[in-house]
Amino acid sequence: MKRLLNTVFVLLFSTIVFAQEKPVKIVFDVTSSNTKVHESTIRHVKAMSNAYPDSKFEVVMYSGAMDMVLKNKSVVADDLEMLAKKDNIDFVICEGTMKRHNVDSTQLITGVRSVPDGILEIIEKQKEGWGYIKESQ
Repeated sequence: MKRLLNTVFVLLFSTIVFAQEKPVKIVFDVTSSNTKVHESTIRHVKAMSNAYPDSKFEVVMYSGAMDMVLKNKSVVADDLEMLAKKDNIDFVICEGTMKRHNVDSTQLITGVRSVPDGILEIIEKQKEGWGYIKESQ
C-alpha cells in the first residue's frame, strides 16, 4: 500500500511540475496614458518572462499609451528597451495611433515595432490561441 501511495504521489507531482512548465503565449493590451499602468505592465511582463522563459509575450499599445514607447516621454524606457532585446518579448505600437500623434519610428524606443492596427493585432493573436490581459487601473 505504501508503495502504491508513493507511486501515485510521484506521478501526481511530476504531472503538476510538467504542467507548470508548459509554455504560454500572452498578449497584453495597453491603452492607458496613466504611467502607473505603464509601470505595472512592465513589471508583469518582466515577472512572467522570468517565470516562463520558454513562453511568448507581446505588449500591444495604442490610443493613450503612445507616451509609453516614446524615447523622450516614457517612464519605462530603460526597462522596455532591455525587455525588447529578449527573443520571447515583443512591444508593438499601432501605426494609426502614431499617425494621430504625429509620431514617426525615429521617436520610438529601440526595440519597439509598429503594426498597422493595434486592435487587429490583438484579435489575430487571440485567433492563434494567445491568452489576453487588459492592463488598466
